[in-house]
Amino acid sequence: MDFVSIRVITGDITRLVTFYERATGVRANWSTEDFAELRVGSATLAIGSTRTVPMFAPGAAHPADNRSVILEFRVADVDGVHRNLVDSGLVEDFVQQPTTMPWGNRSLLLRDPDGHLVNFFTPLTEAAIARLAH
Repeated sequence: MDFVSIRVITGDITRLVTFYERATGVRANWSTEDFAELRVGSATLAIGSTRTVPMFAPGAAHPADNRSVILEFRVADVDGVHRNLVDSGLVEDFVQQPTTMPWGNRSLLLRDPDGHLVNFFTPLTEAAIARLAH
């Protein structure tokens, strides 16, 4: 079995795709005007508009309604991502500025334009690097 993607449903697909393209430095692959994918490493962030929901499960997904999942991206330079996003003006809520966590990651926690928690992190310690080795 392979875990391949997370799909986020949004009421404003252009805004959300623009945010994730800027945040990750990855260009989205648009299949239709209602569905785009960002392939980041071994996983894919899929973003669909609310118009896609009736195609697979009418009423099952509601945009900007998540308060339990954190999307996480391992990056080379958390502080650089932070500067990039501050300069972009795309982030209204930095939940936690870049901070070195007790488990050895430097982490930036924010909310994307739909309010989802997003963690950008860089492993710093040997233990953190080893834990995330492929």
